[in-house]
Amino acid sequence: MKEDNASAKSRRRSSIRDLLAAGIIAVILAVITPVITAAWAENASTAPERGTPQIGPAMNGHWVHTWTAMPQLTEPHNMPPAPFTQDNLVLADATLRQTIHVSIGGDQIRLRISNAFGGAPLPITAVTVALPEGGRAGVSAIQPGTVRRVTFSGRQSVVIPVGAQMVSDPLNFRVAPGSNLTITMYLAEGQASNNITSHPGSRTTSYLLAGNHVNAVDLPGATPTDHWYFISGLEVWARHTTSAIAILGDSLTDGRGSTTNMNNRWPDRLAERLRANRGTADIAVLNQAAGGNRVLNDGLGPNVLARMDRDILALSGPQWLIVFEGINDIGTAEATEEAQQQVVEDLIAAYEQIIVRAHAQGLRVYGATLLPFGGNDMYDDPEGHREAARQAVNRWIRTSGRFDAVIDFDRAVRDPSDPSRLRPEADEGDHLHLNPTGYQMLADAVPLHLFRWTSLPWGFGFN
Repeated sequence: MKEDNASAKSRRRSSIRDLLAAGIIAVILAVITPVITAAWAENASTAPERGTPQIGPAMNGHWVHTWTAMPQLTEPHNMPPAPFTQDNLVLADATLRQTIHVSIGGDQIRLRISNAFGGAPLPITAVTVALPEGGRAGVSAIQPGTVRRVTFSGRQSVVIPVGAQMVSDPLNFRVAPGSNLTITMYLAEGQASNNITSHPGSRTTSYLLAGNHVNAVDLPGATPTDHWYFISGLEVWARHTTSAIAILGDSLTDGRGSTTNMNNRWPDRLAERLRANRGTADIAVLNQAAGGNRVLNDGLGPNVLARMDRDILALSGPQWLIVFEGINDIGTAEATEEAQQQVVEDLIAAYEQIIVRAHAQGLRVYGATLLPFGGNDMYDDPEGHREAARQAVNRWIRTSGRFDAVIDFDRAVRDPSDPSRLRPEADEGDHLHLNPTGYQMLADAVPLHLFRWTSLPWGFGFN
């Protein structure tokens, strides 16, 4: 009996302890549940959307840029046309549709969007890619059923900080070599600044339309403009043997004098030659040029020495660098013997720096000779001081041995009867820039054997 009473007392004490424990747990849950719920809700607003697929690599490979555009601070006359530019507000509640021309193809892609020169964070609400109607560049319509959403860390929207760029998530989307791709983005809030990032010399028509139309098959009533905004690169996942050629250049590489929406700049034509050759078909061509750009001083865009890290060394996949720039340095320096001699010396020192920095990253560097400008109103001086400087620079490019190879563009397009001038059939008309025929001549002057893979020589990059 005593044992039964003891057991009963023990059970009562246990029940009391259980009740006390349950009460304590209930109190704790009452306190922390709202906190947990609030935290979950806050995280859920920025978390990846449910059902976002986790995309894996289609093969063992690496990312290689297939298209690039050099980011620039947009000049006032190159801003989006009215009503898409307001006082300290650009592209609010607006859709922007753009097309790009890729050099190599792939089944998986990544998009890069730049806010390098933005005066405020860049809020992108939604981005899609699609195939353009008829596969053409510069059209506002897309092929039905080809639209795919682009995400960033699983999210549909992204805010790009000032001076930064964002790389999208990998996307299963096939782009064929030498094809065009449509990129459409919507900005609900717009960018709260009149300093924005673009590439004015797109030679490709883009379209602007109020409202969100990222999935629309066409944009009737859209405003056309021949500029690219915000987009700076497209990568493809490719075999380890796939690589790229990066090009530093000015308006002659950016395509002044080429045909809008025809992609007939000399880098485009070089890419066609590479694709037609079995041994070079997997080499991309990356055009990092801008009209008015200079090697030594800022012009349209930062000088080459300032932009090289971002525009060349940060790219995915290049093994070669072509340097075809310097004519604007000569042409904008004072037309005196002393000033031009200084430009020659400074350009040579800058080329040395470009070579050293590229070699340190394992890139072979090829120097392209500068083209004649005889008869050009701005650059040709009566005493010939600038022409003498051009000849001195070209002599160093050809004979110094500092470049890993020389591409003699000067020889390809100079007039045999007057080597200080362009061939008439290549001249765009201003005696400085080329027409599509001239750009084809440049592309044809590039020896393709320079881009066959060979191991770097012993001691490469030491100096």
